[in-house]
Amino acid sequence: MSCNHMYHVASAGRMFLLVILGALVPSILASGELMESKVCGADYFVYSRFNGFELFEVNGLRVPKDSFCETRTRSCGSGFPSVNVPCENRRALIQSDAEHRLGESNGKEGRREPLTTSYKAVVIAASGATVLFGCFLCACLHARRRQASRAVLSKTLGSMDSTSSLEMSSDKIPEKITASPYRVPPSPSRFSMSPKIKRLGSVHLDLSQVAKATNNFSRSLAIGEGGFGTVYRAQLPDGQFVAVKRAKREHFESLSAEFRSEVEILAKIDHRNLVKLLGYIERENERIIITEYVPNGSLREHLDGQRDKILDFNQRLEISIDIAHALTYLHLFAEKQIIHRDVKSSNILLTERYRAKVTDFGFARLGPVDAEKTHISTKVKGTMGYLDPEYMRTFQLTAKSDVYSFGVLLIEILTGRRPVELQRPPDERVTLIWAFKNYNEGSVTRLVDPQMQETIDARVLYKMFGLAIQCAAPVRADRPDMKSVSEQLWAIRMDYLKTVKEAN
Repeated sequence: MSCNHMYHVASAGRMFLLVILGALVPSILASGELMESKVCGADYFVYSRFNGFELFEVNGLRVPKDSFCETRTRSCGSGFPSVNVPCENRRALIQSDAEHRLGESNGKEGRREPLTTSYKAVVIAASGATVLFGCFLCACLHARRRQASRAVLSKTLGSMDSTSSLEMSSDKIPEKITASPYRVPPSPSRFSMSPKIKRLGSVHLDLSQVAKATNNFSRSLAIGEGGFGTVYRAQLPDGQFVAVKRAKREHFESLSAEFRSEVEILAKIDHRNLVKLLGYIERENERIIITEYVPNGSLREHLDGQRDKILDFNQRLEISIDIAHALTYLHLFAEKQIIHRDVKSSNILLTERYRAKVTDFGFARLGPVDAEKTHISTKVKGTMGYLDPEYMRTFQLTAKSDVYSFGVLLIEILTGRRPVELQRPPDERVTLIWAFKNYNEGSVTRLVDPQMQETIDARVLYKMFGLAIQCAAPVRADRPDMKSVSEQLWAIRMDYLKTVKEAN
């Protein structure tokens, strides 16, 4: 039998399998999928069901069913969600992985019935047919696969990421692209997947030199503290200031992946709105990252009034554009798509001229390397209040998760408020919900940070808040991409400058 003949036989078999699956899928997926949300008073509820499992969220936080029912009854009464949610079930929401795989629900409503014997027989027969056709095709496809594998290997040789066959050639320098409000030029960076100090070419320090530059890691030189460790300001012998990020020794094991992720991703990027990696040290008892020093503190410090000057509207708009440019570069113009996963005000540093630089890539991930894939499945990481609710629900990470975080951050920049402020009145505790309510009522001027003692045209504010709310849409399909966000911010900037000129 020839290869072509076997190929046609296999195609016929594949059509047979599709017919079988078409009969099975409606029964297997009878449990359906549902997502409902509702604002009741000061609380925001989300109920979702998929593949037989239920998730309950209140004000962006995942909660057990009993807490959801109690808060829902108090705030909404009956009628939400539209499906029956029995509140007498006191089971914890988060089940073990084994329970998830088996679909156990302790005999309660919604338990998925096992497949019948006839279904099992059909599935076994279909599986056997698949294996049989696969064996026939192996001999014909083996030579072609070997040839393709060699081509992929030649492109990825020397790369730490063996899953990608689309590595950018380091021999080709990207053509020069003129920057404009609607086009962000790609980075000239040509770093390899495995960062090497000589290629980064900025600082060459050993541990003793770093210790000397930080006065033996003196607390007086500490400028920041985070989950990874402490950040110090250090001055090198040539007078250059750098930031030294030292990992906590007690968390070496848990932070190992975060350290390597930050080093590898920082080595691949080069953009004026991203903090640059200058070097790193990895030893048995030390994990140190050395980056450029950004002297004017974090955006959150400025919004809190901890710095001498209060940011005016124009500065906040320029900072928003800088952040949008940085994320556009990461998503579209980096060597490979990078998803930051922790976009927030404390991870935005400001220069002396109030230009924004995005930092802290410990949670960053490379996007899908296969063009056919729309997401990557991974554990949820980030900061509560900025986390994409769809990512939390499905564990599917996309660049649109950064867009959601940016929407929350944009509201924070305009209002000066953190995403969640529990000391506020009940209807103002979740800043996004408070902003959305006032936006719908046409009261955008009430949302503006009172520290900005200036009059801003209401039309400009409507566009800014409208864009922020669109970015923070609960469903990722409703969010724009960062390139579109950048373009809209530039248009808003031109409208703002026009209103200022008219006022003067």
